[in-house]
Amino acid sequence: MLITRLVLTAERFRQWSIAQFAFLLLGLLKLFPADGAIAFAERFTRWLGPKLKRRHKLTLTNLRNAFPEKSEAEIEAIALESWGSIGRLAAEYVFLDELFDFDPENPKPGRIEVSGIPLFLELREKPRPFIVFTAHTGNFELLPVASAAFGLDVTVLFRPPNNPYVAEKVFDFRKQRMGNLVPSHAGSSFTLARKLEAGGAVGVLVDQKFRKGLTTKFFGQDVRTNPLLAKLVRQFNCEVYPARSIRLPGGRFRLELEPAIEIPRRADGSVDVVATAQMLNDKVESWVREYPGQWLWYHDRWQIKRKL
Repeated sequence: MLITRLVLTAERFRQWSIAQFAFLLLGLLKLFPADGAIAFAERFTRWLGPKLKRRHKLTLTNLRNAFPEKSEAEIEAIALESWGSIGRLAAEYVFLDELFDFDPENPKPGRIEVSGIPLFLELREKPRPFIVFTAHTGNFELLPVASAAFGLDVTVLFRPPNNPYVAEKVFDFRKQRMGNLVPSHAGSSFTLARKLEAGGAVGVLVDQKFRKGLTTKFFGQDVRTNPLLAKLVRQFNCEVYPARSIRLPGGRFRLELEPAIEIPRRADGSVDVVATAQMLNDKVESWVREYPGQWLWYHDRWQIKRKL
């Protein structure tokens, strides 16, 4: 019992130390202008990523499997761009209030441009239950900020970081800027269902690994996909909108809200859950193929890490 407590204490101290170091680095970035600090973070993670041997090997393997037609030079270039995007994403947390300069009442060009403004306004003027889905592309954290800016009350499902100290800080930061948040856990689906039942809206990331999910394809390979979105549509017959963030040159972003998609249905009119899960994968794959360096390839989406 004593040994167990000591091990747990040591692990908590390790996680606390890592969190404090990360907070210190991000705090130091805040002392500098946003563009310079974000560019430095990108250069740093481009350097650091290949040093993380196992994680970088997973990144390269994922890319080779997804793009067998690309050369090794192209694969390496995409991997480095992806590592750089991770660095930018971390640093952009610090400057999120400064970066998000879009005003729905005065949509002049700035760092943020928004595609699909009529859809945002229509959803605001005619409230109804709907689901927005996205993926880990660009700075996906900007999407719920945009929804809040348009006055949309969207409850966002998110997966907290594994480090509890980082998770607490991230949750507090997000809650102040992104509205209602639901950490992903066993009861989160019921929270989202209650939100839709009350006529509200929810947002979900659909490109995460889900060990008990449905067997589907992503870049031609088997993956497990969470059936939650399809089941919510089946229960509430609500509209589903794709949305994504795209990095643009010069530290700018384009946030896109696309028209509602048509949900696959069976002959009796019921939602085809498997086909819907596959459709989500196909949409995300089309986004990733367009901007491959803006997706987080170090994720073990295909559950191959144990094979490396």
